[in-house]
Amino acid sequence: MTTSTDTTIVDTSVAKWVLVDSQNAKVFIAGKVDVYSLTNVWTQIRAQQDAWLKSSGNHSLVFDATNIASLDGAGIAFLIDLEEAQQKSGGQFSIVGLDPKYEPLLKEFDPITNLFPVPKATLKSSLIVETGKATQALINDAKGLVTFTGHLAADLFWSLRNPKQVRWGDFVNAAVQAGIAALPIVGLVSFLIGVILSFQAAIGMEQFGAVSFVGPLAALGVVREMGPLITAILLAGRSSAAFAAEIGTMTVNSEVDALVTGGLSPIRFLVVPRVLAGILVMPVLTLFADIVSIFASMVTMLAYDVPFINFWNGMLQTVTIEDIGSGLIKATLFGVVVSAVGCLRGMQTGTGAAAVGISATRAVVSSIVMIVVVDGIFAYISYKTGF
Repeated sequence: MTTSTDTTIVDTSVAKWVLVDSQNAKVFIAGKVDVYSLTNVWTQIRAQQDAWLKSSGNHSLVFDATNIASLDGAGIAFLIDLEEAQQKSGGQFSIVGLDPKYEPLLKEFDPITNLFPVPKATLKSSLIVETGKATQALINDAKGLVTFTGHLAADLFWSLRNPKQVRWGDFVNAAVQAGIAALPIVGLVSFLIGVILSFQAAIGMEQFGAVSFVGPLAALGVVREMGPLITAILLAGRSSAAFAAEIGTMTVNSEVDALVTGGLSPIRFLVVPRVLAGILVMPVLTLFADIVSIFASMVTMLAYDVPFINFWNGMLQTVTIEDIGSGLIKATLFGVVVSAVGCLRGMQTGTGAAAVGISATRAVVSSIVMIVVVDGIFAYISYKTGF
């Protein structure tokens, strides 16, 4: 750096910063100006300019391009960066000696204010607006659910009339994925549920000397409620999410749009086989869960000196065919809900990398909510009819 009475010069080989006085400065640039020659020059000149602009007064910067041998896009960007800093601080900027052949390239970035837009502050919506948006989203979701239910019901009726046109290969694959592959987790959870119900019920019943009634009580609760409910929740987290992710990936890849373009119904092609699989495997898994839970309860009651034969006789006197049928009918409804909601969320998948994950999450949450709603309606019907 060389300092005189009226100028300060920063020489960086390809560019020179010349401070004429406190209000005027020049940038001399020469030679081959490209991304390589500007590697360290850019930051040095800009740092010198920022320090100069912090002083008070009207700052005027002259960009002298007389001795430029060649200029590429990096050099134009460097020039624009200097000009933008001047305009932002309220100073003047001028260019001298620039070869006319570079002016068309420079004019492409005029006005440069479009290159540096002012960030817009995000306005926060009021509680009323957010409530309105949430309500509208809920209404739209309800409309979509009703429309999808109507299409699905019509196509299920179509599958009964045209069984040869159903994609039974997809049906078998979905049944294996949602049924046979789910046996280990359903068996484990059902066993633990049977143990927990028996122990918790025995703690209270022991105070009244009614431990012998724990087995029939646990068996009745498992058959009518806990078996179908636990199995449905497990399938909601397992199979419903899998259906949503599978169909969601097809939606993102425009495969569903290709089916529509080819004149095929996505519901008949993708949804019907999976819903039929859910209708088949859900009662089977529920019956398996009931057996495992009752066996676990039977084993647990040995800790309270209740023999197998007493447990078995008490269960036969308490649990009827109507109770088993009620649980299996409920399980069938749960199977429709779990598989249909998973397919619906998959077909509603948006665009983007996170869309499939969001659809899978929505499928699980929606399935569990719908399971609880259906269970509540069924409980009210059972109360009124005694079934």
